Amino acid sequence: MLLLTMCAGMFLVQLDVTVVNVALPAIGADLHGGLAAQQWVVDGYSVTLAAFLLTGGALGDVQGHRRVVLTGFALFGTASAVCGLAATAPLLVVARAVQGLGAALLLPGTLAVITNAHPERAQRARALGIWAGISALALAAGPVLGGAVVSTVGWRPVFWLNVPVVLAAAFATRRVVPRGERVPGRRIDVAGVATAAPALGAGVYAVIARSVPAAVVAVVALAAFLVLERRSPEPMLPLDIARRTLPATFVSAAMNFVGIGTILVLTLYLQGVRHASAFEAGLEVLPLFGPLSVLAPVAGRLVARFGPRPLMVAGLALGALGMLNLVLLDGNSGYPALLPTLLGLGVGMGLLTTAVVTAAVSDIPAGRAGVAGGINNTARQAGGALGVAVLGAVSGSGLPAVGVIAAALWLVAIGVTLAGVRAPRDNPVARAR
Repeated sequence: MLLLTMCAGMFLVQLDVTVVNVALPAIGADLHGGLAAQQWVVDGYSVTLAAFLLTGGALGDVQGHRRVVLTGFALFGTASAVCGLAATAPLLVVARAVQGLGAALLLPGTLAVITNAHPERAQRARALGIWAGISALALAAGPVLGGAVVSTVGWRPVFWLNVPVVLAAAFATRRVVPRGERVPGRRIDVAGVATAAPALGAGVYAVIARSVPAAVVAVVALAAFLVLERRSPEPMLPLDIARRTLPATFVSAAMNFVGIGTILVLTLYLQGVRHASAFEAGLEVLPLFGPLSVLAPVAGRLVARFGPRPLMVAGLALGALGMLNLVLLDGNSGYPALLPTLLGLGVGMGLLTTAVVTAAVSDIPAGRAGVAGGINNTARQAGGALGVAVLGAVSGSGLPAVGVIAAALWLVAIGVTLAGVRAPRDNPVARAR
């Protein structure tokens, strides 16, 4: 019950990343918002989410993850209701930003609660497999559910649907998640929060908007954050944790760079080149999401037995081969020619997602699980934003260029995995070797 409750929170966070995309034309027409306003309906959520993920994880480590997750539910549910009632585009954008803040408290907290509740490595890997499978299901459900709701009853119920789910999940959280207490002697690193949030938020915004001033702000804030963390007696992000999670962090960013960026490119290709409707395009990308949703829990059991590294390598290799299939496509290619890419990427990410999350939280002290989850999820959000910006721009040169860049990045990620992700010490297969 605890696992399903935490998966419900994560499902809402991931669902709202994609569900609103298909509603943007209806939102723009109803609220008289132009293209910039519609972009901010998406980006207001994404930028705030990325900016505060690390802070959300750190707050949970200090204040107790149950308390922080409940706060996240309250913010997310209230903001969802305001989104559904918004009479103007600016109000909708502000409410989406508050949604992102609530999501930033929820996402690392759900991962930390699951990690702490399953201290034994094999049980943890299986639980994270279910968590990753629900995450993939949310991304798949977003375009399809959003398209169906908008087509039948309009865009506002897209947000109202969150409210009853939030109420049920918050009630269950109070019942099944152990009450976490403040860690004696631990304090919130205020200076770290004050510099990490602008560094991450401005960095993601710089990628989305291609803003040089935002990039400068991000670099300055990041430099200040690193200096302050080195000097702080109680840093929000201990450097040993950062170093320990660096390989998994890179692979997480590369995974979402290719995955989220490719989903955008293929959706545009299906609608712009193959003239599919938004709902039809959502259905046609299901061969990508189906294997991802089904394989993630299976991958959890395999990770429990073999460790994360073999599955990370296999997933990256299959995904890279699928992306190279784009080299063979052109404007006249039929939908069947796209299936190897959809299936290769779906199977690859299905094997990869659970493994990379497990690698990120392995050998991390229980008191730092929130920070480790925040690092991993921040990397995924930033990587996805960068992938949308870069692959979206490159797609103007054709799908082959997208395929080559994506495959090359995942081949680099294989090298990072082999060099930096170690076999777990208590893995019987690893010991036998």
